[in-house]
Amino acid sequence: MTATEIAAAVRSRALRAVDVAAESLERIRRSEPELCAFVEVWGEAALRRAGEVDARVAAGERLPLAGVPIGVKGRRHGLRTAAALIEAGCVPVGATSVPGPGTPWQTWGLGAYGRTVNPWRADRTPGGSSAGSAAAVAAGLVPLATGSDGAGSVRIPAAWCGVVGLKTTNADRTGLTATGVLARCAEDAAAYWRIMAGELPSDSAAPAPAAVWSPGLGYAAPDPDLAAIARTAAQRLADAGVVRLVRAPLRLHDPAPAWLALRTPGADPTHAHRLRAENDRRLDALFADTDLLLTPTTPNPPHGHEGPGDRYSTALTWAFNLSGHPALSLPAGFGADGCPAGLQVVAARGREGLLLGVAREAERRAGLRLHERGSTARP
Repeated sequence: MTATEIAAAVRSRALRAVDVAAESLERIRRSEPELCAFVEVWGEAALRRAGEVDARVAAGERLPLAGVPIGVKGRRHGLRTAAALIEAGCVPVGATSVPGPGTPWQTWGLGAYGRTVNPWRADRTPGGSSAGSAAAVAAGLVPLATGSDGAGSVRIPAAWCGVVGLKTTNADRTGLTATGVLARCAEDAAAYWRIMAGELPSDSAAPAPAAVWSPGLGYAAPDPDLAAIARTAAQRLADAGVVRLVRAPLRLHDPAPAWLALRTPGADPTHAHRLRAENDRRLDALFADTDLLLTPTTPNPPHGHEGPGDRYSTALTWAFNLSGHPALSLPAGFGADGCPAGLQVVAARGREGLLLGVAREAERRAGLRLHERGSTARP
C-alpha cells in the first residue's frame, strides 16, 4: 500500500496503525540480513507510537499520514528532522543506513548486518548517502523514508533503486545540503511536501510546462545508454502531454571544483564563488524562459561494492546543490545490467509544487514509476 492509502485506511479505522507497523517490522526482520537497509530498528518504540496514533484517531484527530511507517536517515538528528511527519501520524520504524568510513564518494551504505545492497542486484550499491532509505523504500519495507542531499545523496540512490527522490530548495546554500524524501510514488512524495511545507502540487490540468533537455549540462559525459534511457523518458513525457520539450542553450561550468572547494576546510573559496555566480546567472536566464530542466540523474549505472572507481556519480546532481534549485529523480527505465536509471527534473527555486505535479502526471500518463521485480510492464 502507498503512504496515502495506509493513512486513509487508518483514519477510517479499516486498519490499525499498530498492525501496519507490525507488518513493516516483520518485513524488515525478514529482509535485513541480506538488504542491510537499517542501522537500528526501533521495534518496541514503533509499536508504542503506532498505538498512540490509533488512540489519536479514535479521539477524532484527522492525521494526514496516520500510521504510515517511515525510515529515518540519521538517529537523533533524523528524528528531529522528521518531527513534522511524526506529528502528522507517521511511525518511525528505524534509522536507515548511511556510508561508513573508507570513501569520499559516499555512494554506498553500511547497515547493522553489513553493506547495504541494491534491491535489484545484490552485487551493486544502492547509491548514497541516503542508501538505506532508498533501499528500504524500493524493497517495500516502508513507503516513505527521509533523506538529505548535499551532492545528490537523495537523487542518486533514488535513480539506482528505481524510486522517486526529491531534493528540496536549499534553504541555506552555505552548507550545500537540503532535506529530501524517498518514496515509491509521486503522490506519497507530494504528501511529504504538504506536511513539510503546506504546499500542494501544481494543478495537473494546467498547461504542460516547457522543459529543456540537456544530457550533460554542457560539461558532463554520461554513458550513452543511460543518456538514451533518460532521453526516451523525457520524450515519453512530451508524447503524453506532461511537458512541452523546447530548445534553449545551456552550458554550465563543471561545478566540481567549486563544490569541493566549499566543502574542504581551509580551501580558498574565491574561485568557487565566481563559478557559482556564473552558473547561477545561466540558470536564472534559463528559468526566466522555461519551467523545467531535464537530465539523466547519474552519468553511470550503480557500481559494485568495491567502490565507484574514477567516475563522479554526482556529476549531474551537485550543480543544483550549489545553485539551490529543487530537483527530483523519477524512474526512467532499466539499463542493460538490469538496474534502474533515473530522469532528473529541475525547477526554479521554490517550485517543488511544480516538480511534484509533473511527477504525478509522469506516473499517471507516461508510466514513469517503480515497477516490481519481474514485471513485464517496465518502461
